Amino acid sequence: MRTTRTLRTALLTAAIAGLAATALPTAPAAAAPAAPKFLSAGQWPASLTPWTAGPVHKGLPEDGSFCTAGTTPAQGTRHRDFRTELDTGARQTITVAPTTAKAKALAAELRTALATCLERMKAQDPGIEGVSRYHGRVNVEEGAHVYSIDTSYPEVGSTDIGLHSVGRDGRTVTVLEWGQLGDLDGAPLKGFRKTTGTAVAKLH
Repeated sequence: MRTTRTLRTALLTAAIAGLAATALPTAPAAAAPAAPKFLSAGQWPASLTPWTAGPVHKGLPEDGSFCTAGTTPAQGTRHRDFRTELDTGARQTITVAPTTAKAKALAAELRTALATCLERMKAQDPGIEGVSRYHGRVNVEEGAHVYSIDTSYPEVGSTDIGLHSVGRDGRTVTVLEWGQLGDLDGAPLKGFRKTTGTAVAKLH
């Protein structure tokens, strides 16, 4: 008899506990993390004519950068192009990696790709001349690094200057590309470093 009462008491207690658990409000599902933010047109170095920002696109651009081609994965990547009315253009690419370790590895691969870009350009086109420089680290989040690639075609007398940077905030890696006709002396290197710091700081 005592065993029966004990069993009934246990069953009743379990039933009440189950009802109480059912009555508890369900915790809301965790919100998806906000997508990283892109630069606005006005955050690029000042130009003779205003910058215009294009839409944000998923994946890699169809006309990808020669320097970083084959390095950045399409998965988790978005990009945005910017232009002026003159011969100046820019692009920001943002990639969210599955893990922080993979983001760190991607940033390192991108830095290597930029550091060796001029040599690969010359191998593909022996008529090109140029100088590649590393312009140091920008202290923002996990860090950013700035490069310049100054190229010319002596046979036709054209010169081009490109500024590039790679920065990381946790699992997110961003690449900035800026280019125009001319050489490094006419490029806004100081302003580009500031833009790089802004780009990484506003990702999240």
